[in-house]
Amino acid sequence: MREIALVYLDRSGGLQKFVHDCKKYNDSKQSYAVYRFVISINPSDIAELDATLGNYILHNPIQAAQIFQTVCFIAIKTLSLIEQLQTEAQISILLKPTHLPPLPSYVLSLSAFPFNYTSQRFYMSEGIAIAMGTVTKYTQGARFLCTEETCPFSEGRFRYIRVHLPGATESATVRNDFVCSLCSSPLQEDIKFRVLGDKQIVEMIDAKVLNALKGYSNDKSHFRIQTFTVFLR
Repeated sequence: MREIALVYLDRSGGLQKFVHDCKKYNDSKQSYAVYRFVISINPSDIAELDATLGNYILHNPIQAAQIFQTVCFIAIKTLSLIEQLQTEAQISILLKPTHLPPLPSYVLSLSAFPFNYTSQRFYMSEGIAIAMGTVTKYTQGARFLCTEETCPFSEGRFRYIRVHLPGATESATVRNDFVCSLCSSPLQEDIKFRVLGDKQIVEMIDAKVLNALKGYSNDKSHFRIQTFTVFLR
């Protein structure tokens, strides 16, 4: 699947964009713990190249991103695109599909019951935004060092990297109870390597609420409209 991923990036122009993004990182004077890349993917085109990879991206996007992560890491090292990069864990890949199959199972409808959305795959959702919060910062990635000075992981290496994943809370990326796997000493964040991004909270409601506002019942004796929260990152 890694070979297919590389072929797709080459044919779709994604590899050229990736090289351009790497150049911006390499030319920057800022030090990064995590290098974040957004890769646009067309599920139909990938499925034509390899059905297994296409299905994997649609239904296991977090694991599929790891395939592209490895491909991008090898490309960076082979072509010497980012001199500062040390480990594969420093690469964060966000797969951005151009569309999803026009099938009911890919539509997230919070008005349907039962709610069988336990998988962490892509869904489409439509609704009406009724409230929007201000744009704030969140931690995309952070580097941690061991507090024990005699430990080899106390300086210089990117051994402990925390990267934000879709659906995770802020505390999953940055908190003060991480410990070193080598000596069990507490880990401390190296603040100068923290990578920040923008996030916004949007309160949405299902589009079916418009029927309720028309002033007549649609043959249902009881119904309830409830909002849901969307995090834009």
